[in-house]
Amino acid sequence: MKAGFLNIEHIRAFLEVGSTGSFQHAADQLNVTQSTISARIKALERRLNRQLFHRKRNGVALTTGGHQFHSSAVNIVRAWERGQQVATLPEGLNAFVTLGVEDNHWPRVVPGWLERMAKALPDGVASALSEHSDILMEKLRAGLLDIAVLYDPRHCAEARIEPLISEELVMVSTKPRAVQSGVVPGYVFVDWGETFRAQHSIYFPGVFSHKLTIRNSAVAMDHILANSGSGYFLAESVAPQVKSGRLHVVEGAPRFQRTVFVAVRIDVIAPKFIETAVEALRDTISLNFQSTARER
Repeated sequence: MKAGFLNIEHIRAFLEVGSTGSFQHAADQLNVTQSTISARIKALERRLNRQLFHRKRNGVALTTGGHQFHSSAVNIVRAWERGQQVATLPEGLNAFVTLGVEDNHWPRVVPGWLERMAKALPDGVASALSEHSDILMEKLRAGLLDIAVLYDPRHCAEARIEPLISEELVMVSTKPRAVQSGVVPGYVFVDWGETFRAQHSIYFPGVFSHKLTIRNSAVAMDHILANSGSGYFLAESVAPQVKSGRLHVVEGAPRFQRTVFVAVRIDVIAPKFIETAVEALRDTISLNFQSTARER
């Protein structure tokens, strides 16, 4: 590293370690080895002449110096990312929008959104990625996303957060049955986020662990259809299988309402482009809802 300059990869490593609280998790996220992450952090600490992390048995935590450097690190990486994006835009393109989507909603959101973006911003470039909600929130906070569709958003001073759609989760089974307490053979716990976990534990007390937990609802659905079982899924997604008799709503099982939110950075470079992207997102959700209602 040349004197007087900070290496952008060192700063990325710093942000990832700060976000995950772990050198190993940061290495996994950045697809490098743990020793590489350690070397980058040490080099950054030497360059700044400050210790950035307290090393503990169960992970790491930012020092006072680390906290003080964090906002500057975010701005540096964000400026670099944006600079790369703008500098490499093909001739005639002048807008760049990044969207992050909770992975369970990718097929319901992204194809329609990309189609609308192509029409609404013909001179723009759209980027979409799929992650768990907590990771999306961190990326949004770090300035690596403009918009995020997610569950259970945390407070974020850098973004405005609004309800996007209200959904219903319903328990379905490959065989007709009534709701049961305790551990149920074939039941798959589909993890729909923090709010759902809390609601589920209230209505099904005493079950502290499940034989099978699957985060991705599409994978969970494939599993119960192939092996017989039950689980909670979006009511609109399972409506066709229930109508055909392939799945059955579990009698007496509670239905859970949940809200999906959209979080939007408030300090974006081109707010008009971002608002167009958010409108395309809302149009996509609205059309999907109308299509599902007609199918029912």
